[in-house]
Amino acid sequence: MTEHSKENLNAYWRENLTYIVILLSVWFIVSYLFGILLADQLDAIKFFGFPLGFWFAQQGSEVIFVILIAIYVKLMNNLDMKYNVDEK
Repeated sequence: MTEHSKENLNAYWRENLTYIVILLSVWFIVSYLFGILLADQLDAIKFFGFPLGFWFAQQGSEVIFVILIAIYVKLMNNLDMKYNVDEK
C-alpha cells in the first residue's frame, strides 16, 4: 500500500458501497414494489399497449437492471480515476 493510503482506500470502498446500496435500492423498488406489490394498481396505466404492472413484472425490472449495470460501470470508472486506482 505504498501508492495508496489506507484512508483513501477506505474512502474508495465507502463510495463504492454507497453506489451499490443506491443502485440495488432502485432495482428493488422497480422489481419488487412495481413488479409485484403495486402491479395491480399500475395495471390501470397502459405502456405500449400493455398494462404497466405487467410490463414491470415481465420486462421492466430486467431492462432497469441492465441500465443500472451500465450506470454502475460508469460510476466505478469515474471513482477509479478519482482515487487513481484505474487500469492504465
